[in-house]
Amino acid sequence: FFFRSMAMMISSISMLFTAGASVSAFSFRGGPTATRSRTSLSMSAALIVQNKGGGHGELGFQLAKNLSSNSKITSITILQDSACNDSNEPFASYASDIPDVKIVKADLADELMTAEGIQKLLGESYDYVWDNASKGAVGTGKAVVDCVKAWDSKLLTYVSSAGIYQPDDVFPMPETTSTKESAGQVQYEKYAIDNGLPFVSFRPQYIYGPKSNKWDYIDWYFDRLVRKAPLPIPGDGSQKVSLTNSEDVASLLASVLNDEAAAVEQTFFNCGTEQLVTYNEVASLCAEVAGIADVDIQHYDTKLGKAKFPFRLTDFYVAPDTVMTKLGWVGAKHNLKDDLSWYFESYQARGGLEKEIEFAADAELLVAS
Repeated sequence: FFFRSMAMMISSISMLFTAGASVSAFSFRGGPTATRSRTSLSMSAALIVQNKGGGHGELGFQLAKNLSSNSKITSITILQDSACNDSNEPFASYASDIPDVKIVKADLADELMTAEGIQKLLGESYDYVWDNASKGAVGTGKAVVDCVKAWDSKLLTYVSSAGIYQPDDVFPMPETTSTKESAGQVQYEKYAIDNGLPFVSFRPQYIYGPKSNKWDYIDWYFDRLVRKAPLPIPGDGSQKVSLTNSEDVASLLASVLNDEAAAVEQTFFNCGTEQLVTYNEVASLCAEVAGIADVDIQHYDTKLGKAKFPFRLTDFYVAPDTVMTKLGWVGAKHNLKDDLSWYFESYQARGGLEKEIEFAADAELLVAS
């Protein structure tokens, strides 16, 4: 199809590092600044800067899959943090699932990384850049922004976090909610805007997915349910949470291509499913898929703290109203209820039934309540 054809054409004039190869990167200093040579073959090159794992660990992989079918994009490169474990998902699936995507590895934790270093490493410029690795405007974060400016890219899309919000009593939290000015993500946003770039920032919350490498949120429920242990849930459990499938997050990040001008004009977008659930509902849905009839939910005073609970003590959630209105995002294709079937299978395959769980913190909290 179109993407594969263009990839073959590009490979004839440049060295293509497939998912089976990697390049070790160090900080490079000096050297000429890259300038864009705009040709028909480079007009829609996309770069995804991907972290080593964690809550955002699956997003680069899913975004690459999404962009592979987008007619605007003719080639995709992932600048992958070399600290990732290639035997873990999603990195283990790069070669089989996104074979036409060029993978270049670099030490993205190197605080001395510069734009010149990244440019020498990649050897080309990019029209569209998604940064799913940087947590501030230093090191790689600053270098990525500087590269985008040097390349005269069409768009820099940043994966920030809704965790930077300092909410009042308005929920779902709008994009105008005040933020922690000291947060690294806020500093990154400010640096990109101060540089006059065509810039967009998405603020996701809790993410799960079939090739995730962080399972903490939903596992908390299953860990207790399958052992018939009580589920200590703060407050009355009616607090809402945005649990979003990584494929839906990827489609949100790709939605900037629907209307680039509108994306830049709005700049900030909340990133999550419109299908919100309460803490109590998550417990019921997990119990249903695990075939557990008796669920021992024990609510407690939020003043006692979180213990091991995976979410906030109070309401702290976003909704995608703005991105649906401004960029025409059609909404989530996945929902938690349906996804829990494969999720519970994964939980069992990962040894969830056999692993040792320590419930001392839960017990202390429940005794205190």
